[in-house]
Amino acid sequence: MAELLLIGGRAGVGKTSVGWEVSALLRAAGVGHAVMDGDFMGQVHPAPEGDPSRSRITELNLAAVWANYARAGCRRLIYTNTVSVLPESAGIFERALGPGVRIVRVLLTATDATAEARLTGRERGSELARELANSARKARMLDDRATADTLRVVTDNRSVPDIATELVTATGWTTRT
Repeated sequence: MAELLLIGGRAGVGKTSVGWEVSALLRAAGVGHAVMDGDFMGQVHPAPEGDPSRSRITELNLAAVWANYARAGCRRLIYTNTVSVLPESAGIFERALGPGVRIVRVLLTATDATAEARLTGRERGSELARELANSARKARMLDDRATADTLRVVTDNRSVPDIATELVTATGWTTRT
């Protein structure tokens, strides 16, 4: 059975950095896993005909890449994407990774000021203003719609290794075979 760590949250919260640090901790512990950044699974323009939200192409790409990892013996996946933790995403992961997938949902949070500082530090192009507005909007939406069983982890004034350690503990992957 596949196991899945979903790391969601607004832009600027640290999803990618934390996901890679979780991977580093698991590698150090000898725990097999794969990492995917969900943002890349649907990056096609224009959107495929009949799939304006790109959800179908994302699911197809997730299933194809996961099939390759599974053939290589992998059964654990770290998946980062803003809205991946929402309940309506569960079907995509069950179809792509197989029925009965064990899912640990983590919603990383940060204040508007923290997210703005992080985004301002990394965004160099014309998208900063749009990214800031979308980040604030999505933070409110995620807070409202994430289920009670979603682990909420504050990232303000915390180190990436500290946050990643909390997530690894939540998975239980280093304490089980």
